[in-house]
Amino acid sequence: MVEGDAGGWHVDRGALTEAVLARWTDAEIDASAHSAVRSLIWELETAYGPGEAYLHEDGTCLYMDVGEEEAIWLAIAFRTLAPAHLDLVFCDGGYTFDVRVPAGTTRPELTALVDAADGTRTSGGAEDRHGLPDGTGGMVRTRS
Repeated sequence: MVEGDAGGWHVDRGALTEAVLARWTDAEIDASAHSAVRSLIWELETAYGPGEAYLHEDGTCLYMDVGEEEAIWLAIAFRTLAPAHLDLVFCDGGYTFDVRVPAGTTRPELTALVDAADGTRTSGGAEDRHGLPDGTGGMVRTRS
């Protein structure tokens, strides 16, 4: 997610789709707008089974229902497509943590930030079908 005013910026849907297809060549793409939150959907087959990512219609928020490794990968892909001056936030679906994703953040760095912010993962809490703390998913958005 972008934090603050995105100044009219939105992710390039084509570039994000290219990034998704580079990792998941068999991803199914649904470009029919189902709602404001689900304006573009990528259905993915992950190590944890089926998952999906979907883009808000304003192009400043990517929602993810995938495992942590895939969510972090998608967050970094989204970050690389955003201008360096925009503040991005990565959080879980239950809003139990959120971390800033500065420009240039790597997957290991974001993993470490999530580990530091999310005490439930290190305390052995219940996990959902993707290996994330129960009730999560992921989201990267512009910070508001």
